[in-house]
Amino acid sequence: MDFRSDTVTRPSPEMRRAMAEAVVGDDVLGDDPTVKELEAAFAERVGKEAAMFVPSGTMANVCAILAHCRPGDEAVMEEGTHSFRYEGGAAARLGGIQVWTFVRKNGVPEIEDFRTRVRNGRDPHQPRTALFIVENTHNLAGGRVVPKERVDAIAEFAHERGIKLHVDGARLFNAEAASGRTAAELVEKADSVMCCLSKGLGAPVGSLLAGEGDFIQEARRARKALGGGMRQSGILAAAGLIALREGPAALAADHTRAKKLAETLAGLSGFVIDPAEVETNMVYVGLDGLSGPAVVEACGARGLLVLAVREDLLRFVLHRDIDDEGLERACEILREIAADPSLKTGTDAGRGASTNDDATWEPS
Repeated sequence: MDFRSDTVTRPSPEMRRAMAEAVVGDDVLGDDPTVKELEAAFAERVGKEAAMFVPSGTMANVCAILAHCRPGDEAVMEEGTHSFRYEGGAAARLGGIQVWTFVRKNGVPEIEDFRTRVRNGRDPHQPRTALFIVENTHNLAGGRVVPKERVDAIAEFAHERGIKLHVDGARLFNAEAASGRTAAELVEKADSVMCCLSKGLGAPVGSLLAGEGDFIQEARRARKALGGGMRQSGILAAAGLIALREGPAALAADHTRAKKLAETLAGLSGFVIDPAEVETNMVYVGLDGLSGPAVVEACGARGLLVLAVREDLLRFVLHRDIDDEGLERACEILREIAADPSLKTGTDAGRGASTNDDATWEPS
């Protein structure tokens, strides 16, 4: 029972068959028909002119930043956003692009957050504000959905000032399932959007970036420079087509199970969570009197895999490979953990267990 991330899913038998039977060409030369089909399907699904297939979500975000910005420009985003926290400083390292952040713990930015970060573009002492980035759903905020109305307002504010808006939609279809708004509606006014096929949608590899045709052409230049051009990648795109076609419909069940898990944890000693704050497939739970590393170790010994984000914070992620039976077994294990006095902070068992360093761990 692997609750560490929704990236741990295995490709379905249908995906494996599609990969084996995929019609392929050389995508770098632009003639892989399966990749073209996937790109067109995603562009249509999110209401954009064109799309590009890339190996990872990080590459999709970096390509977007490099296409929207010039060296010396500045991108603005909430400090928990993936592009700031978990992409190796790529904007600065690869593009000479500065990042300025603000803090919004619930993951839903306010217009004022961006307003206070817009530079004076006529002042040569300052960088040019070129890009806003919004993550939807927001991972570190617990899978929180940024409402369409807020994304629209941020986009309108940006465009009035000649600034672009990119939506990191790694889990865009979770936002769709939770909000009742289509993916296209959620990003209607954004200039670009990416989505990971290998998270909740269940594909083994791949992400997509969409926007206007000229933007995608520039993003392809960035992809090439990053080494992201793949050859007979229709083998991967074939699985992506199934993920895009069938994956979104299954996400609501993940959300329901996440809520049930949160309700169970809320009733257990040592776990601190408000189930009302769980909107999608992620469950972040605080610990009171329990050691995160010790809990992770004890869960693992019972066949339940979970991540400790910090000493006092765990993350559970629901996905297509965890059914009702798996959820119930996980809840049984957590009840055992809560009742185990040896796991209380300060006991021998509660000290010295290994965990992930929050400074280096990427909560994908």
